[in-house]
Amino acid sequence: MDTALAPHAPDDSIHLASVPVRNLLRQPPLTVPPETTIHAAAASMRERHASSVLVVRDGELLGIVTDRDLRNRVLAVGLSPDRPVIEIATLDPQTIDIGAPAFDALLLMARLNIHHVPVMDGRTVVGLISSTDLQQQQSNSAVNLAGAIYRQDSVEGLVETAARIGQLQRQLVAANVSAHAIGRMVSAMTDALTSRLLQLAEARLGPAPVRYAWVAAGSQGRNEQTAKSDQDNCLILADDVDATQHGAYFEALARFVCDGLDACGYVYCPGEMMAMTATWRQPLARWREYFHTWIERPEPKALMLTCVFFDQRFVHGARELLDTLRAEVLQRTPGQRIFLAHMVGNALTHQPPLGWLGGIHTIRHGEHEGTIDLKHSGIVPIIDLARIYALAGGITAVSTRERLQAAASSGEITAERTRDLIDALDFLSGLRIQHQARLMAAGQPADNYLRLDELSELERRHLKDAFGVVKDLQGVLEKRYLAGRF
Repeated sequence: MDTALAPHAPDDSIHLASVPVRNLLRQPPLTVPPETTIHAAAASMRERHASSVLVVRDGELLGIVTDRDLRNRVLAVGLSPDRPVIEIATLDPQTIDIGAPAFDALLLMARLNIHHVPVMDGRTVVGLISSTDLQQQQSNSAVNLAGAIYRQDSVEGLVETAARIGQLQRQLVAANVSAHAIGRMVSAMTDALTSRLLQLAEARLGPAPVRYAWVAAGSQGRNEQTAKSDQDNCLILADDVDATQHGAYFEALARFVCDGLDACGYVYCPGEMMAMTATWRQPLARWREYFHTWIERPEPKALMLTCVFFDQRFVHGARELLDTLRAEVLQRTPGQRIFLAHMVGNALTHQPPLGWLGGIHTIRHGEHEGTIDLKHSGIVPIIDLARIYALAGGITAVSTRERLQAAASSGEITAERTRDLIDALDFLSGLRIQHQARLMAAGQPADNYLRLDELSELERRHLKDAFGVVKDLQGVLEKRYLAGRF
């Protein structure tokens, strides 16, 4: 048995998923200007007992030099230590935001096989986190699993490794980890699989001819995946892509990755909203046109596509392509009241199953008769509310929880109602992952259909209260946007 995923093994990634990078920073970063000599930079590293130094000019991070660089780029090749340190620096290094979970930093290091990551607060470098910092809190399951993913050299190896993700989720549920943290960890495993598949694809096909961003959408984009999930993804290509010269390459790349994800258990999207579909493998300019059309002509299909593709998160490639697109979309949406009204109307198609007297209605017909759909009747309405708050407020956050927290600060919803909605989300998501864990432990496939007799009387009352919170806030948005105000 793999002791790294034993059901009761302690897992430090539980801690890392909730602790922000800022909590691991102990001192200001060691920085030098680019014209500093290599000898002087090395002397500063010795004085600070540091294994790296950041090259900074006027507050802008230019690069990083590590002790490995000193060995390989100076001593091993006989380079004069009087040369400027910028000549041996790794330029434009990967960075992480100060508010990101420490778990994300560890995964970034595992994915890129690096040992130092500068920490940013906006555009300002405020620290540096190393693998040594994280080794003190090294996970014995989740991060080990991510490391195992990046060590695989074939799709077959990834399929075998991906089979352990369900076991990881069951372990986390047994440890009473929050649904929010579990969603981040499960999504991180999907990110790792996706990145490794892209690396394998490029090894087979050759380097990409132009820049691209592989983007996760839907639940993976929101960092809210569970063991029961299909795949939603897309490709944003640089505008210098040439369909005649480069089309076959990106088609093969996307097919390889989507087929690989399907083999790993992330089934094809029923609506074909995947990068292997030509429509969702387009240059940045075309993506701009997509969102412009969806916002200006909010027809039913456009609303559905907005719901999927507004929940976008970068996974691999050239991050700036997605950042550019999101910034432009979020500048456009806050003043579009007709568009927002249609989004509200679309959101109201998912209603909590409460009757006039407050009773909970179960599904009356079909194979799920006598159950409630925790996803579409409880969690999706909250996701929809948070998305509308984000669109209305120009909020950059992607996860539902972070959108709600940001919405309270922007005035889209009161702080008190935000707390209520987050509590409802946590409760419903917790019921869902516990239900799925019970099914998987019994050897059954995970689903979202819960029988009320699985709950205690207290849990049923909490369920009714959670549904009530959602229904009340749906009513607030209905009055705000659908009462003839536009």
